Amino acid sequence: MRIGVLTGGGDCPGLNAVIRAVVRKGVGVYGHEFVGFRDGWRGPLEGDTMPLDIQAVRGILPRGGTVLGSSRTNPMKIDGGVDRIKENLAATGVDALIAIGGEDTLGVAKQLFDRGVHVVGVPKTIDNDLSGTDYTFGFDTAVNIAVEAIDRLHTTAESHHRALICEVMGRHAGWIALHAGMAGGANVILIPEKPFDIDRVCEYVESRFRTRYSPIIVVAEGAHPVEGQMTLQAGELDAFGHVRLGGIGEMLAKEIEKRTGKEARTTVLGHIQRGGTPTAYDRVLATRFGLQAIDAAHEGDFGTMVALRGTDIVRVGLDEATAELKTVPASRYAEAEVFFG
Repeated sequence: MRIGVLTGGGDCPGLNAVIRAVVRKGVGVYGHEFVGFRDGWRGPLEGDTMPLDIQAVRGILPRGGTVLGSSRTNPMKIDGGVDRIKENLAATGVDALIAIGGEDTLGVAKQLFDRGVHVVGVPKTIDNDLSGTDYTFGFDTAVNIAVEAIDRLHTTAESHHRALICEVMGRHAGWIALHAGMAGGANVILIPEKPFDIDRVCEYVESRFRTRYSPIIVVAEGAHPVEGQMTLQAGELDAFGHVRLGGIGEMLAKEIEKRTGKEARTTVLGHIQRGGTPTAYDRVLATRFGLQAIDAAHEGDFGTMVALRGTDIVRVGLDEATAELKTVPASRYAEAEVFFG
């Protein structure tokens, strides 16, 4: 077969490890040929391809980002988008497609499969919010980057007796904030799943100061207060209808200073969480996903996504993988609350 590979949505560490594994096993074991589509779904929409052979994937295992490029292009929002993709796949002789991405990319993959395109999905998101898999690659790297930042914030916070806020990614799911906050010894963790009470946050801040230590607050970008407590700004929408977030950390700092009289500062990690070399865990998980994805394509098991269940890599339907977001359950958040204040 001739198989296309694309990476869509936000980049994350480990994408290149998937690409490498798919090509190495696909060529070396099965004798398939590969073509890379550039910049997510824009590639098959416009027929923009690049060579993808064993030579092209040498040395990319430790590299962050994606050699194929990425974008948030949504072909479902473009008139005739599906037909253009099918025509370009036929024109380039592509028999099947391996789509590596998160909820949006795999949601498009599911719709294309329903319309006759041979697709296998690989789950990718630093947010770890895909319901079909226990973990996604990129998450471990993002958490470790955030923990290193939190460790550094502790020392400068105590030197200046400030409340320091670390804003991490997480639009609808607070997994990065939860794991990084617990591992970094944060005094408050705020996640999208549970609207926070700003008065209660300030009580935690003052309680921490009374111990002669300075508070560290970890907040996911999608966290929000209970209704009516603070005014949040609305942002512009991307191609998938998502609001561009950011700013909750700075708003928290202003409220904390106003309500407690204590100095507060914000650090926004932003795209630092996506960049750089992947951790060993993410390299191994991404590699295993790639190996299993090419197996599924070779066997003609289309409409599926590879997933981690326990320690095993299994296949689940794309419909199951994209049915709902995997959010932080109340029981997990309750574990972290023991350490607040």
